[in-house]
Amino acid sequence: MSSLVVYPAIFNQEGNNYNVTFPDIPEVITFGNGIDHAVEMAQEALGLAIYNKTELPTTSDPRKIKLNNETDFVLMVTLDLNEYRRKFHSKTVRKNTSIPEWINDLAEKENINFSQTLTEALKNKLNV
Repeated sequence: MSSLVVYPAIFNQEGNNYNVTFPDIPEVITFGNGIDHAVEMAQEALGLAIYNKTELPTTSDPRKIKLNNETDFVLMVTLDLNEYRRKFHSKTVRKNTSIPEWINDLAEKENINFSQTLTEALKNKLNV
C-alpha cells in the first residue's frame, strides 16, 4: 500500500479564513487563516482521522462533488501517511549513550531532562 493519500477537500472562504471539509471523511472538519494555513490544517486533520485505519475511505471524483455555493471550491489534499505517523504518532525508543562525566554532573545539577535535550538536539541537527 502506498503511503501517499489524496482526498478532495471543500474549501469555504469566510473573510480571510477558510473552512475545510472532506466529503469522503465527514468527521474531518478544520479551518485555517489563509489558504496556506487551511491546507496545512487540512493535512493534519486528515492524518489524524486516518493514520491508524487499515482500510482507507474511497476517494471521490472531485468533478462530481456538489458545492453549496459559488464561492466554495475543491482542492486535492495530499498526505504522506508514513511521514505523518513518524512526525505525530511515533513511539519513543530507549537509547544508551555516553557523555563526559563533567557534563553529566552539570546537567544533573540543573535538572536537565536528558531525553528531551537529546530529542531537541537531534531534531535541530536533522532540521525536522
